[in-house]
Amino acid sequence: MDTIILERVDQAYAFEATDALGHQLRMDASPALGGSNAGIRPMQTLLMGLGGCGGVDIVSILKKQKQDLQKMKVVIQGQREEGKEPSLWKTIELAFHFTGQIDPDKAEKAIALSLNKYCSVAATLRAAGASITWTIHIASPAPQPA
Repeated sequence: MDTIILERVDQAYAFEATDALGHQLRMDASPALGGSNAGIRPMQTLLMGLGGCGGVDIVSILKKQKQDLQKMKVVIQGQREEGKEPSLWKTIELAFHFTGQIDPDKAEKAIALSLNKYCSVAATLRAAGASITWTIHIASPAPQPA
């Protein structure tokens, strides 16, 4: 069983979450809700978790496929349901930016395996009704100076 400790750190809505290994994440509400922008919104942490979960899987799969992955960045955009409480994630788009000698078909396969089979965060978001899509962008590495 995983244990997370969540502590309120101000007199408004800022919290720090700490895992069993001591890693911390600060969360807060927007000023419109009485927060002070002192941390990530709780719903944004779900998108970050999706990126991290997928990222770990994808790097592992690309390594097994013997791809030369030098850099990876994921840009995640989400749209929540409007006028509903709770307001769940409705659509999530991930743009995967790879640098290296990457076969586009292998990158597509790695992402599909992660987000459709292995990533528990993706499965959780889909079970709540989110549609998850992605695009792939591959750049060749810059030539090394001689």
